[in-house]
Formats: sequence, structure tokens, C-alpha cells
Amino acid sequence: MIYSSFKNDRLSLLGYGCMRLPTDAQGNIDVEATRALIRTAMENGVNYYDTAYPYHGGHSETVVSSILREYPRESYFLADKYPGHQIASSYDPQTVFEDQLKKCGVEYFDYYLLHNVYENSIKVYTDEKWGIVDYFLEQKRLGRIRHLGFSTHGGLDTMREFLDYCKGEMEFCQIQLNYLDWTLQNAKAKCELLAEYNIPVWVMEPVRGGKLARLDDADTARLKAIRPDESVAAWAFRFLQGIDNVQMILSGMTDMDQLNDNLKTFEESKPLDDSELALILDIAEGMKNSVPCTACGYCKDGCPQGINIPMLLEMYNELRIAPVTNITMRIDALDEDKKPSSCIGCGACSAICPQGIDVPTHLADLVERSKKVPSWYEISKQREEAAKRLRGE
Repeated sequence: MIYSSFKNDRLSLLGYGCMRLPTDAQGNIDVEATRALIRTAMENGVNYYDTAYPYHGGHSETVVSSILREYPRESYFLADKYPGHQIASSYDPQTVFEDQLKKCGVEYFDYYLLHNVYENSIKVYTDEKWGIVDYFLEQKRLGRIRHLGFSTHGGLDTMREFLDYCKGEMEFCQIQLNYLDWTLQNAKAKCELLAEYNIPVWVMEPVRGGKLARLDDADTARLKAIRPDESVAAWAFRFLQGIDNVQMILSGMTDMDQLNDNLKTFEESKPLDDSELALILDIAEGMKNSVPCTACGYCKDGCPQGINIPMLLEMYNELRIAPVTNITMRIDALDEDKKPSSCIGCGACSAICPQGIDVPTHLADLVERSKKVPSWYEISKQREEAAKRLRGE
């Protein structure tokens, strides 16, 4: 197992993400299958386990921690998260945190994250009414949290705003990072921003929910011709092994085949060389089928509505690949007069666009595509209802 050093901790570079645990026919966590996975992971050096308050309807914390308690407490690092992005009266920091400690049967969390800081939720995280950051800094002072960080799907401006608000108190940051999002979600610039603040990167979605573990036959053949003994998924992890400042790579391993393949990949570091990196980024470009916006900004100057067109086209390109909730979250956070629906179709943007992009047509399609993706609020309510049903309420 490859290890990284963070403060005084020796972390397995491969961490276990506990959002996609194996389930039974009824959709409940398969405890014995999960126990077998964690046992194999522990035996092979994985020592970081990442859960969160809403995962599996609130049961991920309970199941994972109950299994980990079969091992010495000092043999693993447990990470949990506070759901400020879906805050309600019953989700105040103290209520949630005390419940998490009780559910997990621990006196402290090794790592704790403010969950999903993005354009809407930053208003909650920085609202003095809730006092979220101050509360968790106090828990860290009391030794109930060893290391405090945050996860984000927000843009660069939101990340910088939150980092400045926290005044150097955040120790690490978890972002969506893979070779597709290196450019699609501007992850390269996010890594550079975090390096500027001297904050190490924790990686989520390294294979983008499995998309980068299942390429088409032609792209698979291109990879196999160069590294015949590596799986397609391994290329995604090798890409990350070559990025400075990455100290934790989380993978949600649902079955033993996925776990064993990842364990093999993390036996030693084999980052991509320049030609291999060029190949994998070329494959990423081929997956995008994207609108060729270069974010030059000419369209913004002539827009009578003052819409941030490059930003919306960036969101549109991502939705063309997959219907992801992250995009609807960011659209919902915009002022009504800045959303794609506010486009009046005048065509001034298209007339000045150096790439000749039919912007109004694409923005109209963005509106329709985003309607088909459940909002974060809808997903949160579904998770709450599922948790209530499981509790028999």
C-alpha cells in the first residue's frame, strides 16, 4: 500500500468511501458483504474510512463504525461530515455532531468535513446565526475532532471566499478530481488554488461514479496497448498519483472485484509519463462532445441580461455527459435574472462569439436538461423519507 503523510498521520493513499456500500434486495446495507470488504481492505493496509450523515439514509455511519470497532481504534482513521448544505432546525451543528459521535460509538473523529460547500450552502456555512465554523473549531480544540476540513463542488470564487472566511483554519479540502474533470470542472485550477493556500487535496469521484472504469472498446484498446496489465480504472488512479498535493484518494468500492483491483493499483506508485498523460487527456476530450467555448468572455460584454454565459456553457457541457446534481445545485444558487432561463434569445452573444456558438439554443437546452435532474433539496428529502421508513417512523 502507498502511504502519504499528513501532520503526524500515515494515511493509506487509497481511502474507503462509504457512500456506495453493497446493498440487499430491499436496498438496505448488506452488513456481511460490507464486513468482508472492510476486512480485506484493513488486511491490505487501507486505514482511512469516509462516511457522512446522509449516506445510505443515515445508516452508513452506523454500519461502518460498528464494523471498524472490531479493530483497534488506533489502526484506522474515521472521517465524517456535517450536512450544512441541507440544514434544517433539527440539523443544527450540536445536535448532528452529538448524534454522529453516539451513532459511531467514538469519542472523537480523526477527520471531519463541512460537507458540500457550494454557491448556495456557503451562505449557511458563513451565517453567524448558525455559527457552524466556530462550533466545529471548538470541537477540534476540545479534541473531539483531530483534523477539520471541507468538501466542495463549488466554483473557484466560492472556494476562495470560503477559504478566506475560515482564515486558515481548514486543514484539507475534498474535491471531485479525475482526468475528465481536470478540464471539464476546472479541477486543475482548483488544485492550484488549494496549493496557493497550502491545503492538501482529498479526492472524491476518482473514476467519476464508474464512468472512467468503463470506456468504449476503442479507448480501452488504446490503454491496453501501452499498459496491458493495468485495468481501465487503474489509469484513472495512476493519473491522480502524478498530481502534486494529492494526499488522499477515496474510492467507493461496492464489491470485492473493485476492491481487489484498486488494492493492486495502490501496491506501488506508477504515475503516467508525459505521453500517457497526453493520451488519457485526449480520451477525456473525446468523451466530452462539448460546446467549444473558450471562456473568452466576449459574449458577456454584449449580453443585455448580464448573464455569465461561459459559466453556463461550462455547466451545459457537464450535463451533456451525465445528469449530475452538482450542476442543478449551482444553477439554483444563481439569482433569478442570471439563470439560463433569463436568456431572451436576442443572439447578440452568438454574433460576437469567435467560435460561432449558437448560445441561445444551448442555454434553452440547458434549461430543459436541468429540469430532468432532481434538485439537491429533492434528493435530501428522499433520503430523509427513506431513513424514516427504515426507522419505522
